[in-house]
Amino acid sequence: MIARGNVPIQLLNDVKNHINVTWSDVATDEKVCGLIASGSAYLDLKIGGSPDYEAYGMPRTLLLEWVRYAWSEALDVFEANFLPLILTAQHEEVAANAQTDTVPAKG
Repeated sequence: MIARGNVPIQLLNDVKNHINVTWSDVATDEKVCGLIASGSAYLDLKIGGSPDYEAYGMPRTLLLEWVRYAWSEALDVFEANFLPLILTAQHEEVAANAQTDTVPAKG
């Protein structure tokens, strides 16, 4: 999860660009940071683990879209519209964890 006060500046700028926010002021930046933090908390629970939202990939795409829907006050339809992508991200997370998990050797 990304904490509201620890949103990387590049991620903030990328999200603002995605939602067509072309201005910069403290109130707007704080609101967008809050949405990023809320969206990452939501997606962490849906996807599982702590996805990397700064790297290009499904978690980042979902976060950008979650913020876009939140900004537009349309979160009530986000999950229905993005369920296939959420399930894909879950599958990718499980697959990544399976590759890093090791089975203890029997003694």
